[in-house]
Amino acid sequence: MLFGVLDSVPSRASGPVARDLDVLLLRRAATLGSHAGQIAFPGGRLEASDDGPIAAALREAAEETGLDPDGIEPLGTLPVMSVPVSNHIVTPVPAWWTRPSDVAAVDHDESVEVFRVPVADLLDPANRANTEFRLGTRAYRSPAFTVDGRLVWGFTALVLSRMFDELGWAEAWDPARIVERDDLRR
Repeated sequence: MLFGVLDSVPSRASGPVARDLDVLLLRRAATLGSHAGQIAFPGGRLEASDDGPIAAALREAAEETGLDPDGIEPLGTLPVMSVPVSNHIVTPVPAWWTRPSDVAAVDHDESVEVFRVPVADLLDPANRANTEFRLGTRAYRSPAFTVDGRLVWGFTALVLSRMFDELGWAEAWDPARIVERDDLRR
């Protein structure tokens, strides 16, 4: 979860955070076996060579986006979260971009787009919603964000939503607003 200061286009929204605070996201390749086509944080599996989740997060972010890990200050880890739809256990690693570097989708088998989103735009109540879906017989509702024609939902939106709530940044929004997931529109 890489946060930084947006270098070019600040947010159009106003609210509880600076208009130039942003977060790095990517769109996963549509050919992946899980979470295909979804917008996500850079990340992946812990490998034997990694010295814990922070090292894994820095390695994965560099592999997926080409960023320079020397310009990243990890801020620790958040509590482990379960992703039941894919049987993953995830340790979110928030970090601050002390020296931004160029980013792009490096391995198109994993990600097809890398971009930065102003946090103020994510917090804007007009950009908040929920998605609904069924997995087997179970119904799920997930927080969602709609920004610049992109839909952020699932695990990524859940982490962002919880973080914004915990930090006291969340603004009142209409939880009855439901948006269709973009993977259902294809």
